[in-house]
Amino acid sequence: MLSKIRTIALSAAATIDEEKLGLTERIVNTMVGLLGGFPAELVVFIISLFPILECRGGMIAASLLGVDYWVAAIISAIGNLLPIPFIFLFIEKIFNLMKKTKHLGKLVNKIEAKAMSKSEKITKYKRFGLLLFVGIPLPGTGAWTGALIAVLLKLNLKDSVISILLGVIMAMGIMSFITYGIPWIVTLF
Repeated sequence: MLSKIRTIALSAAATIDEEKLGLTERIVNTMVGLLGGFPAELVVFIISLFPILECRGGMIAASLLGVDYWVAAIISAIGNLLPIPFIFLFIEKIFNLMKKTKHLGKLVNKIEAKAMSKSEKITKYKRFGLLLFVGIPLPGTGAWTGALIAVLLKLNLKDSVISILLGVIMAMGIMSFITYGIPWIVTLF
């Protein structure tokens, strides 16, 4: 049954008009196609691990692949949160090593500048700002960037982790409604 649903979802994904999709949806669509040989739940998990996509992309993929809502929500949340401790623990060390090389140093400076350009609300509102930054699933926001900004601003670790966790839950709620709720509501009419 699952393989039949997956086959239908993959063929539907292949017929989606790429030009009408946003960046996130195009990336998810491509990744679903590339990871077509893997179980749907693993595809959702892998997509949720990636920066930019995070739980937003995981829930889109889960919906495309016909993954049960609760399974999709748990897998997407875990996939989205798994990299966060590593960012808190290692990103400064990694960035410092990368800055020692010419080309990677430029890349790190660009990443830091991009993250810091989004930090105004977080700086002003601290925990609540970080929660909203992570929780509102827009391109360029999310747990990865939120954790990076928290590290760069040297925010309190405990407060940052709690804000990011709550933000991922908030983003999951919004994406759940978009990917599972709206299609269900449409079927009622």
